[in-house]
Amino acid sequence: MQQLSPTSLFSLDGKSALVVGATGALGSAAARALAAAGANITLTGSNSETLSALAKELEAYSVDVSYFVGRPENEEAVTRMLEHATQKHPLDILVCASGTAVVKPIAEMSPEEFDRVMDANVKQSWLVSREASKVMTAQGRGGKIILVSSVRAQFATAAGTSAYGTSKAAVNMLTRSLAVELGPHDICVNAIAPTVFRSALTSWLFEPEAADKRADVLSRIPLGRLGEPEDFNGIFMFLASAASNLVTGETINIDGGFSCN
Repeated sequence: MQQLSPTSLFSLDGKSALVVGATGALGSAAARALAAAGANITLTGSNSETLSALAKELEAYSVDVSYFVGRPENEEAVTRMLEHATQKHPLDILVCASGTAVVKPIAEMSPEEFDRVMDANVKQSWLVSREASKVMTAQGRGGKIILVSSVRAQFATAAGTSAYGTSKAAVNMLTRSLAVELGPHDICVNAIAPTVFRSALTSWLFEPEAADKRADVLSRIPLGRLGEPEDFNGIFMFLASAASNLVTGETINIDGGFSCN
């Protein structure tokens, strides 16, 4: 087995990645990290202007960047997404960072809202992972699948998360199940579970008028701050690169110590 230097373990030169949900805070952070490490990238999302701007930004890293406008809403959409991603390059890394949240007391949440959360967070992750695993298995060169979970999957510390927390708990089990199934093909499957990170969905929590709610959240975080998109990159690069070649089936918290309480 070839011995790699500690720093070269994190290089992604010659690798190619598909980032699903690249228009979100964590998806775009992952895309920037991948490009900086030398990976060719296909970006996907529903906002064509955001995708185009991000693709143009990433070209500064001298990697091949393309984008596909669409969400993994059904089998046909996912098939077209994978076909686009593998037109010029093999698929080495899948990042599934798309999803949604509806935070309401269970008595006020409709079945349609519950279904929407489960579909976006569980079914779509499953669909993308299924098609990516087919491609990676056929290629015979292994691969990395990285899903996005949440600490809410493990800790029911807030009211109104009966749909979101349940969906992310399912993502954790999907991660473990796929790790067992795909391990013989040298495909590593892991998940990242953030605490509250700054994003379009959570920006209100960073505003001055949300000081009391923010203080309540921070009371359970020993490091005393919420997450920024850049905080995602260290663990993400570990899981995307050769540095984690013996790591699979894990859900790794990025939570400032939230899970210690």
